Amino acid sequence: MTAPLKDIRVLDFSTLLPGPMATLFLAEAGAEVIKIERPGRGEEMRDYDPKWGQDSANFAMLNRGKKSLALDLKDPDQRARLVPLLKEADIIVEQFRPGVMDRLGLSYEDIAAINPRIIYCSITGYGQSGPKAVRAGHDLNYIGDSGLLALSCGGPQAPVLPPALIADIAGGTYPAVFNILLALRDRDRTGKGAHLDISMSDNLFPFMYWALGEGQATGQWPGNGDALVTGGSPRYRLYPTSDGRFVAAAPIEQKFWQVFIDAIGLPADLYDDRRDPDATAQAVATRIAGEPADHWRAVFERADCCCTVVQTLQEALQDPHFQRRGLLDHEVENTDGVRQIALPVPVVGQFRAAPHAARAPALGADNDMAPEATTRHKGDME
Repeated sequence: MTAPLKDIRVLDFSTLLPGPMATLFLAEAGAEVIKIERPGRGEEMRDYDPKWGQDSANFAMLNRGKKSLALDLKDPDQRARLVPLLKEADIIVEQFRPGVMDRLGLSYEDIAAINPRIIYCSITGYGQSGPKAVRAGHDLNYIGDSGLLALSCGGPQAPVLPPALIADIAGGTYPAVFNILLALRDRDRTGKGAHLDISMSDNLFPFMYWALGEGQATGQWPGNGDALVTGGSPRYRLYPTSDGRFVAAAPIEQKFWQVFIDAIGLPADLYDDRRDPDATAQAVATRIAGEPADHWRAVFERADCCCTVVQTLQEALQDPHFQRRGLLDHEVENTDGVRQIALPVPVVGQFRAAPHAARAPALGADNDMAPEATTRHKGDME
């Protein structure tokens, strides 16, 4: 274990999901992460359901191994207590709407004036500029505005919500970490920090590379569920089984398609799905619906054709593959000493500590890190 970020200090002003998950990734790579929370209740995620010990299970998952300072940022005296930490910090992560940190005297310019090496990461829904910059929103709004949701959202009678918070994590967390690491590398060369403008909605467009290419090249823009990877082909669909489970069928390439149709016994006159895709898809659906999931699981374990039975999350946690990979070896512990599997993170094993149990911080547990304000500190902030 090398813990490549072991000498890095992060001040985390963020709440809920995108920023806290980003700083969790940094903490798992060795960084010291200090959450700055409001006194009394702390950040909102502490109160979410289900409760697990004193705080929520969500909070424990996302804040494992961090520290906590409880400070009222609207109080100049308490805000001044941050100055020594701001002078020494390497990274700041915040996800307020544009202008909030400015009003608190904690903008990038304010902090860069006392610490030019600071890497200041701002995560917002729409970015620091543009007509929507200060508009309120959540994940569903961002994937809706970007055009991503329209590519696969079900029909009017049964609209389908994505099972993951794509904008928060894929548009916020991952780009934040990626760009923080780029900024650290750039600071190694130049000695200067940077302000990183991470827009969750902006960062969704890479997920639509295929739709952008198809629409611009052909003039025919993909619609709702009619493209290759959104259900428009028999070769990439979910097919219900007789017992209410689903087969995830993705035999896109011809070599896999041939193995697939042989394995399920599709009639020969429907092999060529280009002639009548709907008829082929219906025939495949009928074949899959004729047997239970266990039957198809056995079939597709023998037939290597990119087809699997959809697992529940509970089944995935019991999957020998994930267990053998060590994905579930780390643990998080609550205030009652109860342990559960920690949130797996995309930090490879050689950059993390050995599997162990760690807690999320109690609110204000590390307040002694911020000394009481002095006149000198106030002057530094002003």
